[in-house]
Amino acid sequence: MEIRSLTIAGAFEVTPRQFHDDRGTFAEGFRADRLAEEIGHEMRVRQTNISVSKAGALRGIHFAALPPSQAKFVTVTSGVFLDFVIDIRVGSPTFGQWDSVRLDAVDRRAVYVAEGLGHALACLEDGVAVYLCSEVFNPAAERGVNPLDTAVGLALPEGFVPVVSDKDAAAPTLEAAAERGELPTFEQYLAHTASLAGH
Repeated sequence: MEIRSLTIAGAFEVTPRQFHDDRGTFAEGFRADRLAEEIGHEMRVRQTNISVSKAGALRGIHFAALPPSQAKFVTVTSGVFLDFVIDIRVGSPTFGQWDSVRLDAVDRRAVYVAEGLGHALACLEDGVAVYLCSEVFNPAAERGVNPLDTAVGLALPEGFVPVVSDKDAAAPTLEAAAERGELPTFEQYLAHTASLAGH
């Protein structure tokens, strides 16, 4: 298993080793110990989500209030997706920037998204995404930023026609969310991460 840091602190790309034989393929999809070596603490999985999407579906930008927010480990079992991690932490050196990873059932990569980061998923080919989450869903803590905010500028593939939920379409821009005080701060992220590591 290879784990690579993305350009946004707290986000990682995970690429499993795959073993092929006449029966098919085997791979380790999630290793708590290996991930802990990178993030400094063990991810506690308290909920799993299964998202079935049609091509064109754009989900996000989603996040939860920090603390405790919700870390996510996202992979796919079929189809092709573009996974976006967006830095929405006020005061972060990369605030407003994003990175992305292609997720499919060939390379079987996954993305780890730390608490306090924004997340969006664009479906390029019909498929299923699976989320491991560090906290259970809490509607009162859920927040969002409009995924089509031009100031964020998520780079969707040419020809991709996004289908966005009414809730996501009505979400504020990153600037408006910051003005409303709805975004986490980088200091909150650092403090929460330290607490998870027992410091």
